[in-house]
Amino acid sequence: MKINKKYRNNAIRDYIVGWTMAFIFLSVVRGIGTEELGTLKFDIKASFLISFTLGPILGFFAGISELYMEDTIYKKVSIGKFLLIRIGYGLLFLVFLVLAAYSVYQFYFGTQQSIFDFALDTGSFVIYSYVIFVDIFLNILRQINLMLGYGNLSKLLRGKFYTPREEERIFMFLDLQSSTQLAEQLGNITYSLLIQDCFNDLSAVIEYEAEIYQYVGDEAVLTWPLLKGIKKQNCIRAFYAFKKQIETRAGHYQQRYGTKPNFKAGMHYGRVTVTEIGKYKIEIAFHGDAINTAARIQGQCNALNAELLISKKLKSKLDNVQRKPQIPIDYTSRGMVSLKGKKKEVEIYAVQQLEPSYLSAKN
Repeated sequence: MKINKKYRNNAIRDYIVGWTMAFIFLSVVRGIGTEELGTLKFDIKASFLISFTLGPILGFFAGISELYMEDTIYKKVSIGKFLLIRIGYGLLFLVFLVLAAYSVYQFYFGTQQSIFDFALDTGSFVIYSYVIFVDIFLNILRQINLMLGYGNLSKLLRGKFYTPREEERIFMFLDLQSSTQLAEQLGNITYSLLIQDCFNDLSAVIEYEAEIYQYVGDEAVLTWPLLKGIKKQNCIRAFYAFKKQIETRAGHYQQRYGTKPNFKAGMHYGRVTVTEIGKYKIEIAFHGDAINTAARIQGQCNALNAELLISKKLKSKLDNVQRKPQIPIDYTSRGMVSLKGKKKEVEIYAVQQLEPSYLSAKN
């Protein structure tokens, strides 16, 4: 599966920052009030110079390697094989560290010491242990970040969600069509693998500023800050990017599951509160009528025979800011619809991306 460009770049950036900070910390610990035991002597200035050079190199290598393993190995092999691969990767990572560190030191200062002596210099094994610890720590941070939603870990640590605050947000409820029938047809395990595959393909929406808020069974909830969502039709384009990704892999789905999954979606926007909830299991949660309304709109997809429905309120926002549409869209009013839990009816529009052939005929 092709890794989303923005997702890839963010992951590599995080690893570069993480490894650079780790080497700076090591430089401070080793360079202030201590004396090197090995043959090579580093003052604090030289140590910082190496840190700012080696950190980005090692971070880039680590980021690329982790993304490759996530995409091609993680969850595709048994846990035993995965652990063996991780051990092999750890050894390869240390070899790369030695080669990179030796090259950097040779470039800046020069040395007559062989690379073998450099690798086995006094104190080197302490550094190798530190590197392995940092690698494990950065991977744990990455998994926590992914579980909370990319970028939310730093906000959580800064206390941004400690008390409720209001935001204007767009919400999309995305649901698998004929899910009950598919679950009965495929069985629990195969059906779960289908959902797993589909939500892996959902990474296509990241390119359009979407945040994946949560997964609920065979349903995913996406959200955008209002301005990011309406910019360049991001909230609309995200749905069709996901649909295109599914269609691109239709052969895979047909071969493995005997079907091509289809999704329906509903969208709305409004003011919601966002806050940190839970004591023993922390989550970042949104509360507000906009979420409930988006869910109810999605629930009308079958009745109105539409794959994507949005509220008139959201359509008006899109119309007001988008003078040059990124993709040609046809909005068809489905009238005022009574939604469960709401006193007033809501006008709903069906959204359809126009094909080039349709546009030519229309002109």
